[in-house]
Amino acid sequence: MAVDPEAPEVIEPGVKAERSLSTLLSDLAGETVELLRQELTLFKAELQEKLSRAGIGAAALAAAALIAFSGWLFLLLAATYALAIVVPPWAAALIVGVLVLAIAGVLALIGRSRMRADALMPERTMRALREDQAWIKERFRQPAPTAGPDARI
Repeated sequence: MAVDPEAPEVIEPGVKAERSLSTLLSDLAGETVELLRQELTLFKAELQEKLSRAGIGAAALAAAALIAFSGWLFLLLAATYALAIVVPPWAAALIVGVLVLAIAGVLALIGRSRMRADALMPERTMRALREDQAWIKERFRQPAPTAGPDARI
């Protein structure tokens, strides 16, 4: 059987690998760095998604504030018409003002629901970090194998 020096090292399951401690530690460090890079990439992507949703929520709140201000102006106009002359034009202004305020209320509820703190939490990243933490704890809880007379250092 010919061995290709360029081929990646493959360790068969159940076969005891003869790898030095320095190689194992080097592999551990490299894989840890790669894991952290992947977690950071996931965090960035999820945070970008959450901030985009927060931007939409902020825009809805700004629109609600503008529409509420318009409604307030119509309500003030209605009160002015009602006090100045007691004729039907004030009723029309009152109806318009109430409708504008109702629209503003709906937009405010939509904006508030998109700005909730739990809606902005990076859930996938947090779940992955908890899984990594559990995996690391599990690995360090296992008792170390006892060294025999032919153990490599």
